[in-house]
Amino acid sequence: MDRKTIVVNDKMQQNYKYTLTEPAGKNFDPDFKPDLTPKEMLALGIFGGKYMTDCQKEFPRDWFTQAKLSPTKSNSNLNYFKIKASQSLSTWRKNGWIYKDDPRGWFQWYCRYYIGRRLEKEDVRQIKRWQAFRRHATAVRNNCRPADTSCRPRQRQALLHWAYDSREM
Repeated sequence: MDRKTIVVNDKMQQNYKYTLTEPAGKNFDPDFKPDLTPKEMLALGIFGGKYMTDCQKEFPRDWFTQAKLSPTKSNSNLNYFKIKASQSLSTWRKNGWIYKDDPRGWFQWYCRYYIGRRLEKEDVRQIKRWQAFRRHATAVRNNCRPADTSCRPRQRQALLHWAYDSREM
């Protein structure tokens, strides 16, 4: 694979560079098996549509053809479950969940990982965080009838934010 360097210039990063070392969507860590691709997540409706409005040039154009985006502010009606299910960026920072290379958090890490960026220590940390989030899928399965999307919609929406497909749980 030819290595490609991506240069990011958006509202949260200026002249940030990274290199793609793997083919897009391939060679994931064996412990990381997300149900959804970033493109699928954006089309379903995540983060109130606000997450990726100023950084589309960084990612494949086709990710955004069906994406539910809100250019001005977060709109929970754009979320698949029509409910707010995320905490503020300031809360993420306060809790130490933000890594310097990915100032938007886990989903930005996943998008970059998906297209082929690898950062060994950060990949391990984020995959562990993703695995820990699985507890919410267990809670949905233990407390809801299968595919009853009216049961625990906030938890289901949060699972979508973490690439777990909670629509049929």
